[in-house]
Amino acid sequence: MKRVPEAQPPAAERVPAAQPPGGRPVPAARIPGARRLLSAGSPVLAAVCALAAWWLATDVFDIRPFLLPAPPDVVDAFTRLPGYLLRQTWQTFTETAVGFGLAVGAGLVTAVLLTASRGVERAVMPLLVAVNAVPKIAVAPLLVVWLGFGAAPKVFMVALLAWFPVVVSTMAGLTSVPLELTELAHSLTASRWQTYRKLRIPWALPQVFTGLRLGVTLAVVGAVVGEFAGGDQGLGYVIVASGGNADTPLAFAAMALLSAMSVLLFYAVVLAERALLPWARETTG
Repeated sequence: MKRVPEAQPPAAERVPAAQPPGGRPVPAARIPGARRLLSAGSPVLAAVCALAAWWLATDVFDIRPFLLPAPPDVVDAFTRLPGYLLRQTWQTFTETAVGFGLAVGAGLVTAVLLTASRGVERAVMPLLVAVNAVPKIAVAPLLVVWLGFGAAPKVFMVALLAWFPVVVSTMAGLTSVPLELTELAHSLTASRWQTYRKLRIPWALPQVFTGLRLGVTLAVVGAVVGEFAGGDQGLGYVIVASGGNADTPLAFAAMALLSAMSVLLFYAVVLAERALLPWARETTG
């Protein structure tokens, strides 16, 4: 008895198996999970390579630890005084956070006031640029004379360094609104405040966060400059004191903590931007 072959659908109705275009396998970099893994692992790989090159250089050229300590010397300095270093890190972080908050508030208000009137902007902007051009290391001793040796001069120095990038980026965002949108707001009889609240400020938010990302890194620099000029607390003071004692590994441990603080604050601003402005990444390149 002959076997009856199974009925096959016509060739036009057959559904081909799902394959990538051209029959080629999809590269791992195009898979979303692999892409996220690569983006998360590349900074770690770069840091490991930098540490390995640093360690190799100190070993090959036989550099003494008081000139350039190797990574194990820096780790040993941290394990030698962990509580002390963490207290000084918290002091610098507090000064940075308070000063950066003041810089953000003052920067946003200054930018709104300057963009509200072209005449005021032309009159005041050169003065602001001149103030920003003054070397901050020259201002730090004067702040100690005016405000004392407490946290106030450090907080003011942080605000002074982080304030100008916030002003410039916010002004750029507020003045980049397309003309047709502004004319539409005028045609709808929107007041100046309504135009700012409904149109200009939302349009400027991506630029504002650009200034915040730059300002938060400068804020850490401002705290260290203030601690260099005067005071007995903070990671800047640790660097000055360890330099006077020729304890270079301790100075490098303080600098490593400063770097880690800057990175964490920077990505905290990035995460805040992604949480508050999810539409910004979809409408830009």
